[in-house]
Amino acid sequence: MSTNVLLRLEAALVAVLALVSYGMWGGSWWLFALLVLAPDLSMLGYLKGPRIGAICYNAFHVYLVALAIGVFGWWYGSQPVLSIGIIWVFHIAMDRTLGYGLKFETSFQDTHLGRIGRD
Repeated sequence: MSTNVLLRLEAALVAVLALVSYGMWGGSWWLFALLVLAPDLSMLGYLKGPRIGAICYNAFHVYLVALAIGVFGWWYGSQPVLSIGIIWVFHIAMDRTLGYGLKFETSFQDTHLGRIGRD
């Protein structure tokens, strides 16, 4: 099994765990629907070129930030903040499951999981 397949399976498991956690926490599904694609607004950085685009996209597509927000919300008992963190983790995991990895500065299609789209 290739590394790419393993990384995508791992991401799928993270997505499932995020959904289960969200349901167990009692998060609002309306909030989930509203925010699940919000991290993709970072793609607007590509309007300034591939380097700035990759920096913006990657800043919003790393687990570290999303997990930190989720842990902060959990620690302080803030359901809205925890919900945002879990939604963000789910978004990242789904992107990775579909093959949308962290971007290289060469182009949007060049990711740590391989090239996406048509050549």
